[in-house]
Amino acid sequence: GADEIHGFIRVVSPRVSRTTLQHMVAQVRSLLRFLAGRGLVTPELDTQIDTARVYRGERLPRSLPWETVRAFLQAISRSTPMGRRDYAMFLLIATYGLRTCEVAALRLDDIRWRTSELHVPRPKTRSPLVLPLTDEVGAALAEYLREARPALPHREVFLRVRAPAGTLRPTAVTEAFQRWVRRGDLPIAYQGPHCLRHALAVHLLRKGTNLKTIGDLLGHRGAESTCVYLRLHVEDLREVALA
Repeated sequence: GADEIHGFIRVVSPRVSRTTLQHMVAQVRSLLRFLAGRGLVTPELDTQIDTARVYRGERLPRSLPWETVRAFLQAISRSTPMGRRDYAMFLLIATYGLRTCEVAALRLDDIRWRTSELHVPRPKTRSPLVLPLTDEVGAALAEYLREARPALPHREVFLRVRAPAGTLRPTAVTEAFQRWVRRGDLPIAYQGPHCLRHALAVHLLRKGTNLKTIGDLLGHRGAESTCVYLRLHVEDLREVALA
């Protein structure tokens, strides 16, 4: 009955976030509707279960202090092929705010050495983003391509270092991020490199970059997606607060 289901939710809720709990309650409701249709439980039992309240914009973006971003990059050992590859990948994310899928999909033809440009395919906006190729990023890419990239016929920039040989999946970028966080013993609680993207947005905001430029760099379709980073601009928020 409803009492048993509420007891289950009370046991589970301390171990998960409210967002996860909301999904779990939805799954339980679906199961109860299915069982009711088979005549195995009381009809409309699913309507007696309350769900967790989750409010839009209640969570802050997963950002890091810029000093921690630099410390993370410095913690990546470039003495091995994997280290050279990973350093180039995460420097791209920290410099341009790329997504893991964009890093994995980057092709050799997207690096325009003669014009010092980087053409990033953006599936979300369906139009490539043209970025200036900085000296630091260019040097890291050149070092990886010359000394660490496997000699394979693939056109993707970043390839697997260990067997099986081939291209990288976005999940492999996330796993590499977690590996270097553990090795560097860094104070980073987040499980993926998306926090580097958020950290770049806040870093640019604090340097006075306008929201439109930041939104274009991150590939946001509207200003609303970029405005969430304003909540992390603590010093300016203190200046506009009422007494």
